[in-house]
Order: sequence, then structure tokens, then C-alpha cells
Amino acid sequence: MDLRAAAIGGPASRLRVATYNIHKCQGFDRKISPQRIIEVMRELRADVYCLQEVVHSSAAAAHFDQAQQIAEAFPEHVWAFGANRTLRGGQYGNMTLTRLPLRHWQNYNVSHGRRENRGVLRTDIYLGPDQVLRLFNVHLGTGYLERRAQALLLSSPDVLGEAESGKPRLLVGDFNEWTRGLTTRVLRENFRTFRPQHGLRFPRTYPGMLPLLSLDHYYFEPPLELEDARLWRTRKALVASDHLPLIADFSLTAQPNQSPDTEQD
Repeated sequence: MDLRAAAIGGPASRLRVATYNIHKCQGFDRKISPQRIIEVMRELRADVYCLQEVVHSSAAAAHFDQAQQIAEAFPEHVWAFGANRTLRGGQYGNMTLTRLPLRHWQNYNVSHGRRENRGVLRTDIYLGPDQVLRLFNVHLGTGYLERRAQALLLSSPDVLGEAESGKPRLLVGDFNEWTRGLTTRVLRENFRTFRPQHGLRFPRTYPGMLPLLSLDHYYFEPPLELEDARLWRTRKALVASDHLPLIADFSLTAQPNQSPDTEQD
């Protein structure tokens, strides 16, 4: 787990955040290639990358040591990993990388019953003097009742916290919700969102080759203001995973003073 303080040249006034379910680095061609995922990520030129379905195992074959390979490819970024279950002799979960300092990180268990373990990785990102962003990297379940339970966990003060904390919140990731389920309804009551579109003009994100469902979402609140959002549909991105990356550009305004000290729960 790497939480080194990164240097920034002043407060961030604009922020690009990417979310990308990398599907264990397995593409449509069935090839497992962390390097291909890294090449797609470099195309995005994001300030923050929120990745889901990442394997972090140095004990397995090299192509399963994905978190470490990705981290080494972005040495100017700091990163946190939220392990949700064991896999290939290591861990499997969500990973957040940012070129900005991390002040705090915590992984929340939102698993339900006997369904696959799921988690929400929170990172508090120091944007500059007076600005700290609470970022939640989300991967919810595929079952309807499972997501209903997770919606209540996610929206509780124990996870999302209180809006009055003074730190703006941004939720991104694979919500596995393509209808207006409880998660969507609850989050839309308190957050802004958008429907991503791409060159084919369909507001859907999965699967990448022929998107039929909208699974990947952003939910945000002031002082974040959405400037632009789009799916990334390069030739390489269409093959690298079963999801396409989704990027959003935000502008920011000042928040109460926060320090860049790093801590871990």
C-alpha cells in the first residue's frame, strides 16, 4: 500500500476523474494483459483513476500482480487498495490512484449474505489549500435484493458520512444498476449525476463493444461542477476489458482549510 505524499504545484481548479472496471485485465479476446490496461489508462490523462476488479497478488503469475504493475507504471501517483476477498494467493478489490496527496483512506465492507464480497474504497484527496475531496470508489453487486441492502449501507452516516462535514463527496464506479433501483433513487436525492454518452449517442456503458446497459455512474455535490463527461472508445479500450473507461472533468471552488497529513484507518 503506497501512500506517499505527492507534490502539487498549487490548488487544483479542475479535476479529471476516471472510473474503469478492468475485469481482472482480461479483454474481449480472453487475453489477460495488465500492460494493455495501463496503455488505456495513459490515454485518459486523469488526475484520479478509480479501478474495479483488480487482482493484487505477487504470489501468482506476473499477469495477476496487477495492482503493483499499474502502480509502477504511474510512479508520480499515490495509491490505495481496498481488498474485498482473496484471489490467486493475494487480494482482489478496488484500487484508486491519484497524482494528488492522500490524506486518509478506508475500505468499507458492503457485502450481503452469501453473495460475492463487495467493497467501497474511500480516499480523502487533498486538492490544495482549503480543498479536500472525499472520493468513494464503488463496486456493488449484481443481485437486486443485494443492491437494495447495499444502498442502505452506502447511504448511511457510517459510510458516506454527513453532508455538513465540509468535504465535498464524489461517488464513482461500477454500481451494477441499469434501472432506477433503490441505490439510484437514494443517491439522486442528495447528489447530482449525468447520463454518459459516446459516439453512438447511447447513454450506456456495458459491454464496451455493444453497450446495452448503463452500469458505471458518477454522483457528486458542490463545489464540484461538471464540465464534461464521456466514454473512452479507442480501439484499444474496446478490447482491453468488458467495460469502457468513463471520464468526467470537474471544476472546483474553495473549501474550508484542510491539512495534507496522511492517515489510515
